[in-house]
Amino acid sequence: MSNNQFKRGELYSFITGKASTAIARRLQKKINARGINLTIEQWSVLYHLWKKEGLSQQELCNATFRDKPSITRLVDNLERLNLVKRVASDNDRRINLIYLTKQGQKLEEQTMMMAEETLNEALKGVPVEQIDVCKQVLQVVYDNLKS
Repeated sequence: MSNNQFKRGELYSFITGKASTAIARRLQKKINARGINLTIEQWSVLYHLWKKEGLSQQELCNATFRDKPSITRLVDNLERLNLVKRVASDNDRRINLIYLTKQGQKLEEQTMMMAEETLNEALKGVPVEQIDVCKQVLQVVYDNLKS
Protein backbone atom coordinates (compact mmCIF):
# COMPACT_ATOMS: atom_id res chain seq x y z
CA MET A 1 0.00 0.00 0.00
CA SER A 2 1.37 3.41 -0.96
CA ASN A 3 2.00 6.03 1.68
CA ASN A 4 2.43 8.74 -0.95
CA GLN A 5 -0.08 11.54 -0.35
CA PHE A 6 1.09 13.65 -3.28
CA LYS A 7 -0.79 14.09 -6.52
CA ARG A 8 0.62 12.39 -9.58
CA GLY A 9 3.71 14.25 -10.74
CA GLU A 10 4.48 15.95 -7.41
CA LEU A 11 7.75 14.89 -5.90
CA TYR A 12 9.26 15.57 -2.49
CA SER A 13 12.45 16.74 -4.19
CA PHE A 14 10.50 19.32 -6.19
CA ILE A 15 8.78 20.70 -3.11
CA THR A 16 11.83 20.68 -0.84
CA GLY A 17 14.07 21.82 -3.70
CA LYS A 18 11.93 24.92 -4.33
CA ALA A 19 12.02 25.85 -0.65
CA SER A 20 15.76 25.20 -0.39
CA THR A 21 16.47 27.27 -3.51
CA ALA A 22 14.34 30.16 -2.25
CA ILE A 23 16.15 30.18 1.10
CA ALA A 24 19.58 29.99 -0.59
CA ARG A 25 18.70 32.84 -2.96
CA ARG A 26 17.49 35.05 -0.11
CA LEU A 27 20.63 34.36 1.94
CA GLN A 28 22.84 35.05 -1.10
CA LYS A 29 21.06 38.42 -1.57
CA LYS A 30 21.76 39.31 2.06
CA ILE A 31 25.42 38.33 1.74
CA ASN A 32 25.77 40.36 -1.48
CA ALA A 33 24.00 43.37 0.06
CA ARG A 34 26.59 43.43 2.84
CA GLY A 35 29.38 43.44 0.26
CA ILE A 36 30.71 40.04 1.29
CA ASN A 37 32.47 38.20 -1.54
CA LEU A 38 31.09 34.73 -0.82
CA THR A 39 28.79 32.27 -2.59
CA ILE A 40 26.22 30.12 -0.81
CA GLU A 41 28.25 27.04 -1.76
CA GLN A 42 31.35 28.54 -0.13
CA TRP A 43 29.28 29.57 2.88
CA SER A 44 28.08 25.98 3.32
CA VAL A 45 31.69 24.77 3.53
CA LEU A 46 32.53 27.49 6.05
CA TYR A 47 29.42 26.57 8.05
CA HIS A 48 30.72 23.05 8.60
CA LEU A 49 34.17 24.35 9.50
CA TRP A 50 32.63 26.73 12.04
CA LYS A 51 31.00 23.70 13.65
CA LYS A 52 34.27 21.69 13.57
CA GLU A 53 37.62 22.79 12.19
CA GLY A 54 40.24 20.49 10.77
CA LEU A 55 37.92 18.42 8.61
CA SER A 56 39.39 16.55 5.67
CA GLN A 57 38.15 17.31 2.19
CA GLN A 58 36.38 13.93 2.20
CA GLU A 59 34.60 14.83 5.42
CA LEU A 60 33.52 18.10 3.81
CA CYS A 61 32.22 16.12 0.83
CA ASN A 62 30.11 14.00 3.17
CA ALA A 63 28.88 16.96 5.21
CA THR A 64 27.89 19.09 2.21
CA PHE A 65 26.71 16.27 -0.11
CA ARG A 66 29.16 17.38 -2.80
CA ASP A 67 31.64 15.38 -4.84
CA LYS A 68 35.42 15.60 -4.49
CA PRO A 69 36.03 17.86 -7.51
CA SER A 70 33.41 20.34 -6.24
CA ILE A 71 34.89 20.46 -2.74
CA THR A 72 38.41 20.82 -4.15
CA ARG A 73 37.27 23.79 -6.25
CA LEU A 74 35.39 25.36 -3.32
CA VAL A 75 38.35 24.96 -0.96
CA ASP A 76 40.71 26.35 -3.63
CA ASN A 77 38.51 29.45 -3.94
CA LEU A 78 38.14 29.84 -0.18
CA GLU A 79 41.92 29.59 0.12
CA ARG A 80 42.33 32.33 -2.52
CA LEU A 81 39.97 34.50 -0.48
CA ASN A 82 42.17 33.83 2.58
CA LEU A 83 39.24 32.27 4.47
CA VAL A 84 40.70 28.76 4.90
CA LYS A 85 44.05 27.03 4.79
CA ARG A 86 45.01 23.46 4.03
CA VAL A 87 47.29 21.64 6.45
CA ALA A 88 48.71 18.19 5.70
CA SER A 89 47.58 15.59 8.21
CA ASP A 90 50.26 14.37 10.65
CA ASN A 91 48.98 10.80 10.22
CA ASP A 92 48.71 10.76 6.43
CA ARG A 93 50.43 13.44 4.34
CA ARG A 94 48.08 12.66 1.42
CA ILE A 95 45.17 14.05 3.42
CA ASN A 96 44.64 17.79 3.77
CA LEU A 97 42.82 19.10 6.80
CA ILE A 98 40.98 22.36 6.32
CA TYR A 99 41.23 25.11 8.92
CA LEU A 100 39.72 28.58 9.10
CA THR A 101 41.90 31.65 8.94
CA LYS A 102 41.19 34.61 11.23
CA GLN A 103 39.31 36.21 8.34
CA GLY A 104 37.21 33.03 7.91
CA GLN A 105 36.42 32.98 11.62
CA LYS A 106 35.29 36.63 11.52
CA LEU A 107 32.60 35.84 8.94
CA GLU A 108 30.80 33.41 11.23
CA GLU A 109 28.94 35.83 13.47
CA GLN A 110 27.91 38.17 10.65
CA THR A 111 26.76 35.52 8.19
CA MET A 112 25.13 33.26 10.77
CA MET A 113 23.02 36.23 11.82
CA MET A 114 21.94 36.64 8.18
CA ALA A 115 21.18 32.91 7.95
CA GLU A 116 19.06 33.08 11.09
CA GLU A 117 17.18 36.12 9.73
CA THR A 118 16.57 34.28 6.48
CA LEU A 119 15.20 31.19 8.23
CA ASN A 120 12.97 33.36 10.41
CA GLU A 121 11.60 35.02 7.26
CA ALA A 122 11.09 31.63 5.61
CA LEU A 123 9.27 30.15 8.61
CA LYS A 124 7.17 33.21 9.44
CA GLY A 125 3.65 32.08 10.29
CA VAL A 126 4.53 28.39 10.50
CA PRO A 127 3.65 26.94 13.92
CA VAL A 128 6.55 25.35 15.81
CA GLU A 129 4.67 22.03 15.94
CA GLN A 130 4.48 21.91 12.14
CA ILE A 131 8.19 22.71 11.84
CA ASP A 132 8.96 19.84 14.23
CA VAL A 133 6.77 17.43 12.24
CA CYS A 134 8.37 18.55 8.97
CA LYS A 135 11.88 18.00 10.36
CA GLN A 136 10.89 14.55 11.64
CA VAL A 137 9.34 13.50 8.33
CA LEU A 138 12.29 14.74 6.25
CA GLN A 139 14.71 12.94 8.59
CA VAL A 140 12.79 9.68 8.11
CA VAL A 141 12.80 10.17 4.32
CA TYR A 142 16.55 10.82 4.41
CA ASP A 143 17.23 7.84 6.69
CA ASN A 144 15.18 5.57 4.40
CA LEU A 145 17.27 6.56 1.38
CA LYS A 146 20.77 7.29 2.71
CA SER A 147 22.30 3.91 1.91
